[in-house]
Amino acid sequence: MQEQAKELLENLSRLHTTELGFLRVKKNLGLETEDVIGWCREQILDSKAVIVREGKNWYVSVGGNELTINAYSYTVITAHKQKGI
Repeated sequence: MQEQAKELLENLSRLHTTELGFLRVKKNLGLETEDVIGWCREQILDSKAVIVREGKNWYVSVGGNELTINAYSYTVITAHKQKGI
């Protein structure tokens, strides 16, 4: 486990999003699931996930996607497909 990722992993149960965040993540990644937070948790727990904290946000890169999570409230803000992957 990446040392820097430990805090995020220890607080995974606090992960949540807003209604707009839910819609943004589904749209940007083309997800079919209604359990966006469950999907995000699975991505964060993936052994290939690269988790980095920069300032007020966590960035999780895995499977060609990048999740942006607020480091204080554990709110999933957005997600994008990574370019060039």
